Amino acid sequence: MSTTTEHVEHGHADDHDDAHSDHKPDSYYIKVALALGLITAGEVYASYADWLGRAFVPLLLIMMAIKFIMVVSLFMHLKFDNKIFSYLFYTGLILAILVYIAFLACFHFFSGN
Repeated sequence: MSTTTEHVEHGHADDHDDAHSDHKPDSYYIKVALALGLITAGEVYASYADWLGRAFVPLLLIMMAIKFIMVVSLFMHLKFDNKIFSYLFYTGLILAILVYIAFLACFHFFSGN
């Protein structure tokens, strides 16, 4: 028998489980999935709501950022990983938003013409 098996039998190989012992129950993830569904429904509604006017794009960007942060931090369990991974994901989010705003500025979206 290997030493790893002996440690598991005696309860000493719980190092991996200790790092992930803060996991939420399944009901928590179902609630998060429902919240993501509601935000997606809000995005779809906003795409058909003509009365939003110029608030349309900022509203979509905010909802997109909220969904991104929820998915990355909750479903990908970044809080258990090295902080560099969180920085990489959030830097990508910020970069994507800045590129999108720059793209819109090139077409004079914000001038109202």
